[in-house]
Amino acid sequence: MDRILITSAIPYINGIKHLGNLVGSQLPADLYARYCRARGREVMFLCATDEHGTPAELAAAKAGKPVAEYCAEMWQVQKDLSDGFGLSFDQFGRSSSEQNRDLTQYFAGRLYEAGLIEERSETQVFSKADGRFLPDRYIEGTCPNCGYERARGDQCENCTKQLDPTDLIDPRSAISGSTDLEERETKHLYLKQSQMRDQLRDWINSKTDWPVLTTSIAKKWLDDGDGLQDRGITRDLDWGVPVKRGTEDWPGMEGKVFYVWFDAPIEYIAAAHEWADARGLSQKDWYRWWRTDAGAEDVRYVQFMGKDNVPFHTLSFPVTIMGANSVGREQWKLVDYIKSFNYLNYDGGQFSTSQGRGVFMDQALSILPADYWRWWLLRNAPETSDAEFTWDSFQGAANKDLADTLGNFVSRVTKFCRSKFGEEVPQGGVPGPAEEALIADLQVRLENYQAHMEAIEVRKAAAELRAIWVAGNEYLQSTAPWAAFKEDPDRAAAIIRLSLNLIRLYAILSAPFIPNAARAMLTALDTDDAWPGDVAAALTHLPAGHAFSVPENLFSKITDDQRAEWAEMFSGVRT
Repeated sequence: MDRILITSAIPYINGIKHLGNLVGSQLPADLYARYCRARGREVMFLCATDEHGTPAELAAAKAGKPVAEYCAEMWQVQKDLSDGFGLSFDQFGRSSSEQNRDLTQYFAGRLYEAGLIEERSETQVFSKADGRFLPDRYIEGTCPNCGYERARGDQCENCTKQLDPTDLIDPRSAISGSTDLEERETKHLYLKQSQMRDQLRDWINSKTDWPVLTTSIAKKWLDDGDGLQDRGITRDLDWGVPVKRGTEDWPGMEGKVFYVWFDAPIEYIAAAHEWADARGLSQKDWYRWWRTDAGAEDVRYVQFMGKDNVPFHTLSFPVTIMGANSVGREQWKLVDYIKSFNYLNYDGGQFSTSQGRGVFMDQALSILPADYWRWWLLRNAPETSDAEFTWDSFQGAANKDLADTLGNFVSRVTKFCRSKFGEEVPQGGVPGPAEEALIADLQVRLENYQAHMEAIEVRKAAAELRAIWVAGNEYLQSTAPWAAFKEDPDRAAAIIRLSLNLIRLYAILSAPFIPNAARAMLTALDTDDAWPGDVAAALTHLPAGHAFSVPENLFSKITDDQRAEWAEMFSGVRT
């Protein structure tokens, strides 16, 4: 389709995210968004900060700030870091926005009308030491399924099993560590997910092109044990979206807020609303992305997320959309494709926000430009299994791929041309068998690269892109323009003319992965970034006489001393 809606997992507000978070959703989503734009498609790429719930309250209290002020400051921090990594969001919104408040209350009203929400009396865990009800995720204990000792009361992050706090062995408060917990009665609203089980199963079974990781997790939640369970969607908290049925008060729910996992996915829709409002656009401008009865019927919606988020986006959020659609009014867009990722581990252990282990986004940018990180993370994206970041691997990719293969080619070609022909594309000579063989090889590789990008096969696309870089280097080595120039300057001119055009091709194809280096190449060549229809035409795009400049060194090598220093620097826990 020519219109692509893209969302990546919404990062929580309480802190700076690590590289594992980045490669698990936002970065591959940006790769795909940039590729789709380059192919001439209309793209809406949305993300936001997830700002409600107890973690935000506690983080604000620790910082000594009102929670709204803390969230506003951390939104800016996360926005600045996403800009630093070149994440090309059309809107980076906030789940605390009035647009999300209104939409959350709207969807709750529709779900109630559809008979999918009911009030239930229940017992919840109250911590005497903390003087409050504890949200599920702030109760820790041992998982009864896998034995993981730091499982949360809503889900075990080790085995992904959905839990209730009462399931945990030896539960304790994650706030104070107190085991002086008791169950008290309270009333809450429940989303009757179990009522939608068969409809969800049919929908998921129809998605035959989804990654196995995505469908296997969804089906496990649908069918394991007692199957998909109803889910509480309200909490006894101060910070969050007040519970209402649309614009009406909800009797008995005074002083409660919607559970963060209910309102956060709705922010995907609200972000488009925020985008339109910020630009003075009308309601129809964002409806055309999200309502199939208002123009979104020709939109392909693609989500990116880590595997721990899959259950909520294959089950709970679809229940919200399907349930709202069932009352026969507005028809909201369901996701078409969910690209999920395994975990990226760190140097023999795990990245962990809660434990502060690993390289975090601000630290990464403090030592190297974004393209170094983007390249390594994407070429090693944890698609089919968990991946591991090591400093040896990172150094190898930076030096061999970026500096030796891509950067060295650009430097050698532009500097040689400047020294022998001046700073313009040389004329003279005609293509020969070597050029014909290169074009034929690159045409196949271009088609392979495009196929991998269309299928969102990130590692395969990175490998094909690197092979395209390597092919140019092999061509340059075999034709040796520096030797040809001594006996046949016209032959050398033909080689360099094609090689300068090859730099342009590299820049265009590489832009989704390493946008800053790609921009530097295109700027030096003073050329456009139109996607190539075929390689033969692309390698004659810059005519003889076209002026260029020699770019600065695109990539510096990482020394052994730097690698050792950084490995030591990031070996401890982030404070």
